[in-house]
Amino acid sequence: MDAFSHSFNPTTLREYDIRGIVGKTLRGADAFAIGRVFGSIVAEAGGRTVAVGFDGRLSSPALEPELVRGLVESGIEVLRIGRGPTPMLYFAATTLETDGGIMVTGSHNPPDYNGFKMMLGRKPFFGARIQEIGTRGAAGDVVARATGPVRDVDVSADYVTRLLQDWDGGARGLNVVWDNGNGAAGEVLAHLVARLPGTHTILNGPIDGNFPAHHPDPTVAENLEQLIAEVQTSGADLGIAFDGDADRIGAVDNEGNILAGDQLLVILGRDVLRSHPGGTIIADVKASQVLFDEIAAAGGKPLMWRTGHSLIKAKMAETGAPLAGEMSGHIFFADKWYGFDDALYAAVRLLGIVARSGQPLSDVRAALPHVVNTPELRFDCDDVRKFGVIEEVAERLRQSGATVSDIDGVRVSTPDGWWLLRASNTQAVLVARAEAADLAGLERLKTALVSQLEASGLEAPDFSGSHAGH
Repeated sequence: MDAFSHSFNPTTLREYDIRGIVGKTLRGADAFAIGRVFGSIVAEAGGRTVAVGFDGRLSSPALEPELVRGLVESGIEVLRIGRGPTPMLYFAATTLETDGGIMVTGSHNPPDYNGFKMMLGRKPFFGARIQEIGTRGAAGDVVARATGPVRDVDVSADYVTRLLQDWDGGARGLNVVWDNGNGAAGEVLAHLVARLPGTHTILNGPIDGNFPAHHPDPTVAENLEQLIAEVQTSGADLGIAFDGDADRIGAVDNEGNILAGDQLLVILGRDVLRSHPGGTIIADVKASQVLFDEIAAAGGKPLMWRTGHSLIKAKMAETGAPLAGEMSGHIFFADKWYGFDDALYAAVRLLGIVARSGQPLSDVRAALPHVVNTPELRFDCDDVRKFGVIEEVAERLRQSGATVSDIDGVRVSTPDGWWLLRASNTQAVLVARAEAADLAGLERLKTALVSQLEASGLEAPDFSGSHAGH
């Protein structure tokens, strides 16, 4: 033991990672403490090595050395893989068989944010284990100070080679536009496309933590406007976008239409089921019913699960599912891959499908059932009260005989479609979404949702006119 102790800002200890505003809720001392406590956890379990990487944010080069110092003082051997996408860190930890991995990354959050994603052995480190970092830091519960070795390990070439190993599109050359969003995939992406057949245009390739072109979050339509314009202007076969650390993918077809996360999962799922007939395909509770119906129609076993990349990865390991995905663009391949979310790998698999199909991606998208939906809508609710509202609504609906799923919030199915009400993990809000086959059905769903909220004494946001095609 030593005199170490550290108190984290409680807002930084999230469900799936540690994240905060640099200079306000997150500082170098926090990075050191994470290394010191996590290193102790690894050491106590008999582990010796941890891989560390960092993204392209302006604060990452300062936070990474402090994290490494904390690990080293816990006697851990640190393998520093340098700057790159989060999935490259996962790849390094998996293929180098380290006892843990930590990525310094702010993901898709604003430029002044940063954080840490962790894995212990081959498994995600989340939930109660993240809270343990805080508890043990405050108590100074760490192993005796030691000095572990540090090695620089460049896995980028091996990573790109492994990404290309599963290319199955043959020699057909696609015209592809890529939007790196100035994120951490920049250098890896350039090496990847140089070895793929076809014509490839990279937008916003240089890694720049100021994100001068647009914010690196492909789930927001306005962040895809540049990509859409270039696809349409160049007559490309499709466009691919990444978030800031390239563990989430966005895609647009040859006409510039955005493919939602669940639509993308249908396309990938049909392909995976050809070699895994009857396989389980997992999607989060935010996905449309279209996804689950289409997977069943393709001979798969659709499984709805809780939102959160760590939760999805754990469920994949439990069920042996070859593929999973979230509406947010996290795509997880265990078919030929390692089970972690990797937007670069998902892109390679998608391009292979398009190259082999011989048909425009827009035709595949147009053939999916059409629905209309509200965007995700948020309204304020007391942080304690929000979970009580979920329980109240669920109980009222059960008593009324409604078809209810409470896997993650309340998801209600009706003849018109479905609506979802769930608590935000990171804010004192409730979020809601409704989806139906037509506008009239959507209005009925919204009315039902509002009545449930009002019955709990809450004022819902104005849903009028809020809908979009899907």
